[in-house]
Amino acid sequence: MKLISHKVLALARKELFSHSNSPAFYGIAVFFLLFSSIWLFYIQRYFTQDLASLRAYFAAFPLVFILIVPVITMKSWAEERKLGSVELLLTMPFSEWELVFGKYLSSLGILAFIILLTIPLPLSLLPLGRFDGGVIVAEYIGSFLLGSAATALGLFLSALSKNQAGAFLGGAVVLMAVMLIQQITFSFDLPVWLAAGINFISLGFHFESFSKGLIDSRDLVFFIFATVLFLFLNTRVILYRKWR
Repeated sequence: MKLISHKVLALARKELFSHSNSPAFYGIAVFFLLFSSIWLFYIQRYFTQDLASLRAYFAAFPLVFILIVPVITMKSWAEERKLGSVELLLTMPFSEWELVFGKYLSSLGILAFIILLTIPLPLSLLPLGRFDGGVIVAEYIGSFLLGSAATALGLFLSALSKNQAGAFLGGAVVLMAVMLIQQITFSFDLPVWLAAGINFISLGFHFESFSKGLIDSRDLVFFIFATVLFLFLNTRVILYRKWR
């Protein structure tokens, strides 16, 4: 069976159409662009740093993902469950993987589009200094991989929730934990093995090398593994509900 079948694409298009007609989509897009710009120019005081680097800009992405990813994913399963339409979906000729992957592609597509909207800002700054284009590309690759893992996690939590509010709150809390948990290792003198374990499960920690312009194969594998793992767990939840 092909990973992306015509049924997966049809479901993804349906979900994308639903997202594009939701006011929440435009709200999170504006919020993302405003927050990341304010973070760079006012909080980080970019023009006073005299650095040809956008590392401070991309450092805001894990923070803003904590809020916008749950908004994107919260209704994917929770709303279907609340309306009772999830039972209808499960009776259609879709496998559990096709249902999960179709919703994942649509949510990731929305997030990728919002990330692409940030490109004009780096382009407007390029004439001001000697920026390393390879570093910026690595930072965007890392942002996409981080968003992919966060989206898969958000969908999994949506499948566990009974309504959108629960899915949003649960997603925001869990994402805050996995994005920022590595800060514990900076604040406390922990044993090496414990600090390494905490850093391993932190999405923010694995994003740091990309934010520096480095594509580390270990971080690349981690994001791919995390994405596949949460999608797999999502299918298990759907399968359980199907045969319950």
